[in-house]
Amino acid sequence: MPFSPSIDTAPTAQPRVHLPRSEDFLLWSPPLQAYGYRIVDQLFATRTIRRGPVARPVVRGRELQLHYAHAGETRTVEDFMDRNSVAGLLVIRDGQVVLERYGLGLQPGERWSTMSTVKSMTALLVGAAVRDGAIGSVDDPVVRYLPQMQSSGYAEVTVRQLMTMSSGVAWSEVYTDKQSDVNRYSKSLADKVPGGVLRMLQALPPQHAPGSHWHYNTGDTYLLGCVLCAATGQTLADYMSACLWQPCGMEDDAYYTLESEGGQEIAGSRAGMSLRDMGRLASLVAADGVLDGAAILPPGWVDTMGTRAFDIPEDFHPARRSLGVTGYGFGWWLTDDGAMLAMGHSGQRIYIHRAEKLVVVNLAVYPEPRYVSAHEHDRDAELHSLIQACRA
Repeated sequence: MPFSPSIDTAPTAQPRVHLPRSEDFLLWSPPLQAYGYRIVDQLFATRTIRRGPVARPVVRGRELQLHYAHAGETRTVEDFMDRNSVAGLLVIRDGQVVLERYGLGLQPGERWSTMSTVKSMTALLVGAAVRDGAIGSVDDPVVRYLPQMQSSGYAEVTVRQLMTMSSGVAWSEVYTDKQSDVNRYSKSLADKVPGGVLRMLQALPPQHAPGSHWHYNTGDTYLLGCVLCAATGQTLADYMSACLWQPCGMEDDAYYTLESEGGQEIAGSRAGMSLRDMGRLASLVAADGVLDGAAILPPGWVDTMGTRAFDIPEDFHPARRSLGVTGYGFGWWLTDDGAMLAMGHSGQRIYIHRAEKLVVVNLAVYPEPRYVSAHEHDRDAELHSLIQACRA
């Protein structure tokens, strides 16, 4: 007979909070996404990016009375948020907040998962490390800083090639396949395996000559974070705090997810930041790295990041096309009309048009492919329409 615990051996019933399975982070249903993206620090090991003692005040302009045209209809901001499961929407023009909205229960000051938008933020830190002399050149080989990669597919890869997703190392970024490299990486993070991701990267074979082929690879940016830590002798969180978070006067502490307790930060995904602080960081990029007359980023670094290194293949993810993205630079997606975008899984978007002094930050819950209904519309196309209305 199956064993059934008696009343004497069963524990006393106590209230417990159920958390989503962290290893399925890239496979959650929309309700789990809306909850889980707010509590990433409860699901993974993290390290705090500390703010400074004084937050830089938010400068507010007159609220944008925004209507946008899409699919033959004129729609409102409220329509946009409801139709696209938006948790946060921020528009900054000429350094002034002209629209700030929250949905799905997200509150000002709460951290939401950055997803891969943090890849673009990591590119800012590389510029700081070159300025500080910690990294001699973006053309330095990775093994100069990480000699343990000498016998791997990364043996001939440079820092530049990590930044431009052109390492040539074989990597599968298929979110619907639990055996893909990106999901095996995610499981290692969920299991908090010390050194697990680095061992996984060491085992990947080369597929193309370094620098010859663009292929989206979250592993490349993970390794870039390892290079930064080895070069600077600091944790990524501390370096981010010193170089950007405190100089920009961020309002809230942020965090990086770690590969294990006390381990290496994940430079390319699932950090946690508040909406306004994402806007502050984007505003720094929009201002060419200058804040109140002080150069926070090295002169010319934003231009360098925004220089096209590769065209995006026509058959790549349709969301990129819906937003007008055609190229990739140093960790940033690029459009033909001069915009730079940081883009993350499931609707996390940061749009920057430097010439127009415009920033749009969108935090959302786009459904995973297995939850997409037959009536699903192109959410990024609708975001594009809203951005065009902001530009107008």
